[in-house]
Amino acid sequence: MIDCKQIDSIETFLALALLLEYESADRLKELSRLMRKQQANELAELLLRLSGYSRKHAEEIHELAEGRVLPELASSDAAWEGLEGPETTAFESVNPQMSCIDMLQVALRNETRGQDFYTRISLESPNEEVRRMAADFAAEENEHVMLLQQWVERERQAD
Repeated sequence: MIDCKQIDSIETFLALALLLEYESADRLKELSRLMRKQQANELAELLLRLSGYSRKHAEEIHELAEGRVLPELASSDAAWEGLEGPETTAFESVNPQMSCIDMLQVALRNETRGQDFYTRISLESPNEEVRRMAADFAAEENEHVMLLQQWVERERQAD
């Protein structure tokens, strides 16, 4: 089991980051479909856009990994804080009839957990290069957190 707080190799870090980003992209796409079924099309588009950001981040990670051999990891190989990766909400906690504000809160919580994950690694990894990369990834996640915070605020004002 990989302790996500003590990642000491670039290859392990990149493999975990790929896992996190692909799982995030898939779950955001599923949440987007859920919102589209509720006719919350604007929110569905936002979630789909965030899914695209995760896919793009995964592509960037692949570029960073070029020439390296990454370990093949499954989510069960990582010591996440829960059963799911930081940016993935268990489907059991998502209600198909959730309001837009509730769904935004779920997405915000996931992005915040992803940012916290990368920030923690940037502070705790014994490898300087891992710390630097993790800090860059945390900054990217911060952009998503800020976007979702704006949407939450907008939704609250609309109520």
